[in-house]
Amino acid sequence: MGRTDFRIAPSVLSADFARLGDEVRDVIAAGADLIHFDVMDNHYVPNLTIGPLVCEAIKPIATVPIDVHLMVKPVDRIVPDFAKAGASIISFHPEASDHVDRTLALIREQGCKAGLVFNPATPLGYLDHVMDKVDLVLVMSVNPGFGGQAFIRSALEKVKAVRSRIDKSGRDIWLEVDGGVKAENIAEIARAGADTFVAGSAIFGAKDRREAVGRMRAELARTA
Repeated sequence: MGRTDFRIAPSVLSADFARLGDEVRDVIAAGADLIHFDVMDNHYVPNLTIGPLVCEAIKPIATVPIDVHLMVKPVDRIVPDFAKAGASIISFHPEASDHVDRTLALIREQGCKAGLVFNPATPLGYLDHVMDKVDLVLVMSVNPGFGGQAFIRSALEKVKAVRSRIDKSGRDIWLEVDGGVKAENIAEIARAGADTFVAGSAIFGAKDRREAVGRMRAELARTA
């Protein structure tokens, strides 16, 4: 029997920022389970996106949890700001922290779920001693920095490896995948072990967002 507790998280990186509030309302109405918030600093990654003020602005509109992915270095300084701005989940890259254990603890102290993010070439060894502090593991299936990239298929093996670690831990840890996710590959990603799916252009770029989310759910239902 496969999983049935799947979550779809549209990434606002692909939204029309001139009408961001309406865009967030639209994808929630289309069936989004989370709103994914990509934060880039033009330092850890070669792009500059959005900060806590934007998160705070959409919080009253977002009737689903806000899933914040911090692509910033250093990371600890900005964590409390996003927690206060309304984040429900805050994830970061281990390379961006001097003390991964401490950063995870900081996020949870702020009342948020804590996630650890792995780039395509980042080893999973960072998880070895912090599984008791992790609520989410995010596997990047593109190199972070820009939206609209193609899915890197080697990420599927990493997803399988993370799923094995989660199952052995016995803890309820979400396994999220971000990068090139679309209806055509979401079932394969789910079969590898993912339960949470970030999709940017595949949802925000669709003429009918409800249909786009519905297609993804239909594909996921085939894995149950």
